Amino acid sequence: MCGRYTVSNPGEILPELLGNDEAFEVAARYNVAPTQVAPVVVAGPDGSRTLREMRWGLVPYWAKDMEIGNRMINARSETAADKPAFRDSFQRRRCLVAADGFYEWQKVPGGKQPFLLRAEGGAPIGFAGLWDRWHGPRGRVVESFAVLTTRPNSVAAPIHDRMPVILSPEGRSLWLDRNGQPEALADLLVPSPASELEAIPVSDYVNSPAHDSLECMQPVLLPTQDSLF
Repeated sequence: MCGRYTVSNPGEILPELLGNDEAFEVAARYNVAPTQVAPVVVAGPDGSRTLREMRWGLVPYWAKDMEIGNRMINARSETAADKPAFRDSFQRRRCLVAADGFYEWQKVPGGKQPFLLRAEGGAPIGFAGLWDRWHGPRGRVVESFAVLTTRPNSVAAPIHDRMPVILSPEGRSLWLDRNGQPEALADLLVPSPASELEAIPVSDYVNSPAHDSLECMQPVLLPTQDSLF
């Protein structure tokens, strides 16, 4: 799964995902957690991309309340097109989740070791996402999203058995294309090349969702690197 991620350099991430040089007043995020609001990119009918801020944890439009979204932070890419909670979004409401890294926890003797996985050098990333719009009591409207996951590549596999779907620049355009056939999207929902990803051990400071500072991303030295792999 993907349970935490980073948007540490929105000034570079958002223009790349949007395909323009427009400046945005979006705060850096070092430890985005479920139920929090974060930036995503959606495409309009004419293909133009726009930035939206949505709640992480997809709440289907038909839900009776928002609590279901707490369990819908991820959607398995292998089954999302068929699952009632994600099926309609897969067909009609796909998005890019702005990021430049994600965290996973590896089981080690005595506990779990957190890692930051990111593109080499911290380059911008666009996760494949799904979104929906829920209408609640008293006119409340909530837009929310889920991150699609896939099997891990060889960098992520020693740490966790799932990873987010990271789209290439070409894949982002295909994913956002409203006229694209869901069947044709299957080739996008695969692990990113291992050569494009690096894993950096970080401290357990990141474990708390209340912590959202650069300290979450700071590398640490492991006692014996070989013992973790």
